[in-house]
Parts: sequence; structure tokens; C-alpha cells
Amino acid sequence: MEHQIKILPGTPDDNNRDYLPESIKCSDIVVNENGNNSQPYPKGLQEFHGIMGNDTEDEWYEYVPACYDPAKKTPLVFAMHGGLMTGWGQAVYTSWTMVADRDNIIVVFPNAHSRRLWTVEASDLERKVDAQLPVEIRQNLGDNDHNPDIKLVFALLDYLKGKYNIDEERIFMQGMSNGNMFTSQFTRYFGNVLAGASGAGGGTPNPRLLCNSDGTLKNQGGPTPMWTSIPETNGCPPWCEYDDDTIYMYTRVYWNQLNGCHADPEISIIGEDAFAFYKGEKCDNVFFEIKNRDHGQTLDEAAIVWDYFFSGLRRKADGTIVDEGSRIPRKGDSFAVAVADGCPTAWFKNKRVEMKAPAIKWQKLKYHGLNGGQKVKGEYICVPVSFIAQVFGAEYRYEEDGAVAYMTLKDGRTLQFARGSIACVIGNDVRCMYCEALHREGELCISLEWFARFIMNMCASKCGDVLYVTDHHAELGVTMAYLIGNLLHNKEEKIVL
Repeated sequence: MEHQIKILPGTPDDNNRDYLPESIKCSDIVVNENGNNSQPYPKGLQEFHGIMGNDTEDEWYEYVPACYDPAKKTPLVFAMHGGLMTGWGQAVYTSWTMVADRDNIIVVFPNAHSRRLWTVEASDLERKVDAQLPVEIRQNLGDNDHNPDIKLVFALLDYLKGKYNIDEERIFMQGMSNGNMFTSQFTRYFGNVLAGASGAGGGTPNPRLLCNSDGTLKNQGGPTPMWTSIPETNGCPPWCEYDDDTIYMYTRVYWNQLNGCHADPEISIIGEDAFAFYKGEKCDNVFFEIKNRDHGQTLDEAAIVWDYFFSGLRRKADGTIVDEGSRIPRKGDSFAVAVADGCPTAWFKNKRVEMKAPAIKWQKLKYHGLNGGQKVKGEYICVPVSFIAQVFGAEYRYEEDGAVAYMTLKDGRTLQFARGSIACVIGNDVRCMYCEALHREGELCISLEWFARFIMNMCASKCGDVLYVTDHHAELGVTMAYLIGNLLHNKEEKIVL
């Protein structure tokens, strides 16, 4: 049974520019910065100290919802803070406590064992670069055999199972930034104790940590459902050898290969949230991008991960993953079209389809008064009229070897286009398109953006050379455009050392 979530009012501290304002602790102060917002300090959040697998004391925070029933098995989530943050900081900068209140889950927010930084493995190059950084922001580096934070997690798990009625089939981990790096490492080595894992805000490991020299995957934890969240303008750490798109692709490839995700994903873009849902033979993988966000995690991200993913997952005693159906089904957009410049393949009904001519990115130019120069007034992706008719269930015909096209829409409207003309006849009215009609390979091509918006009253969002059209508001981001572009160009995604 779900309980109602209630957002509590806070006192904004808009003048505070500290990374983690200590005044938030145990107060109603909230900080808002580019979507990485805080909630008032949860009243039910409790601080604990103790020896947890290490020689010195550890600190952690537990959140147990008021609806917790000791007679019922209850899911457990480990929420791992970002570098130089704290467990309570992870609690106030996420919606985990809200989800806990609604769905009866227990959340533990540990502090990293030392320096507010999780201990993670690193490549030789990363170690060299790290040694040149200021001491206060150097990573805690170490192998698994002597990792105090892995010892902390296992000791905490045993402690919490003794204290609460934990459902051992439903133990999860989510981490942000440096906590994402630790979550990835923990899952690659010890994923067999988790029903699912999620990483936010980048912090993706070096591919040399993901693969052996022969290209085989480095893994001891086995297949594990994985969710990767990337803010659009996240960026990579200073020691990273690869660009953003490549390193995020490597993460996607790793979990797809490990989990047996061989088919194309289902894609859904809702507002600024973009999902690629991969179905695996062993378990699933989700790649998630947040448009117009810098490094960090959005306040609703924990709720989104739980609702779309963790809420339906179980790891049975034999290690198999069972998906009982998440609170929100992982489905692609019911109506969506994506095209990429120069590519004859389009994305329609969550699969790749072939057009009769490639999409073309065309520029609308201004010449007059520029003494032989020009200005680009707009760039638009044009596709064949035949494909537009296919997508929208219209009838069409060509005349004059495809230089003229007629279209009849399902609602009875008629349209006529002609090679080289920016005009379109709608019924018996003349209206301008975004750019002129193009004649290519016997096909007349027009701006899909214009048709979607002006004729069909739909949303069209372009990023780089990729255009995404839906029947609802959607904003295509850089990382999802890269993913879709690879799909349409049939570019194999693989890890290259």
C-alpha cells in the first residue's frame, strides 16, 4: 500500500555558495542550484556511529519510515554520497526519504570511511594524474582486498539485517559522482548481493578497469540490473582519458554485454528526462540523461530510479533476477520518430526503419545585402514525403519524377509541395515552410520539424544532427542524440582500450 508523499516547505538560503552548507544539517534550510536542490532535513533521519568492519569508527544515517512494520520484509537501499559530501547530505539532496515514506523502504546513508571520499580502484594513468592534484581533492585509491568502504558496506549490511526485517532479495545501491564510482566498483565485484544498482552524475570508470587486455569484461559480481544517470553537461573528471560521449558509451556497453542486452533499446523522452531501456537475457540495463543539467543529481532522481527500476526487482537465492513489474513500466514512447543527417535509417515505433532517401540537414541562407556573403538563418533536417506519409498514416503521390508531391492527411487536409519552393499549399492556402523542398534520389524531401510542429501540432527537438519528434513535450539532449545517432548509423558500440 502506498502512502502519500508530502513535500515540506523550507527556508531558502540562496546566498550560500558552499558545496555542502553545514547549516542545512538538522534545519529546514534548502539550497537550490541548477536542479540539484535540497529538501528540509528529514525529521526521521537518525545519525549513528560504530566500528563497522574497520579499526576506526564509522558514521552513517538511517531513515526508517513511520509505516515500517517489523513483521514484514522490507527493501533496503544504500545511498552513497558524492565526493566531499556526507550521508546526511545525500539524504537532503535526494528524494530517497520521500520514496521511503511512500513505499515502505529503509534507506541507509553511510559516510565514506575517510576524508568524505570513497575508496576506489584506479588505472596507472589515473594514479599519476591524481598525485598531481591538490591534496584535499585527491581520491582515496585502493584495491578491493584492503578497501575500508567495502568492509563498511558488508558490516553495515549484517548490522541492518540484525536490526530490521530486511528483505534479502531486495537490497539496492545508488551512488552519486564519487559514490557512483564506488557503486560501479562494488557492483562489478559484489553485485551478487544486490537486486539492482544505480549511478548518478558521471564518475564512470576507466575502460581499463572494465576490460582485460583481450577485451573480455572484468567482473566478479555477475549480471546485475544497472541504471546509469548522466546530466547533459556533466563532464568527466580531470584524470579521464576519453571524451564524455565515449566514456558514457563504454559504461553502457559494459552492462549491456554483461546483462545480455543484445537488442535495440526502447527510447522515451519526457520533458528533460531521456530514457533508453535495454532488455537483457539475464537482466536489464537503463541509460538515463537529464537535459540542461550540470554535474550532480536532481532531487527527483531517486524517485525515478525507484519507480522505473528498483521497485520491481528481486534477486532470488539462486542469484537469478526476477522483474515483477516496476511501479512505472519501462516502455518507449508510444509515438516517436528520430532521424539523423545523412542516414537513410529512421527510428519509428521503437525500431529502425528504412526511408527511400537519406535525411538531409539543410541550411536556410540569407544572401541579399551581404556583397556575395551569406548568413545561416536556420538548419533543418529534411526527410522524404513518402516517409512522412508512412509515419502519419497519410496518402501521397508524386508527379514530374518526384519534383511535385501531393499528400492527403487522415483528417482530410490536402498538401502540395514542389522542388525548390519554400511554399506549401494547404487546402487552397499558401504557407511557408522552414526551408525549401529538396529533390533527392527521386524523392521530394521537406523539413520534418516544420511538418511536425505546423501541420501536426507535435513536439520536435533537435540536438546536433539528430531530430526527435513526439506527441508530447520532449527535449533531446547531447548524450541521447549521440546514442540515437549510433543506432541510426548502425555504428557498433564497443569498448576500445
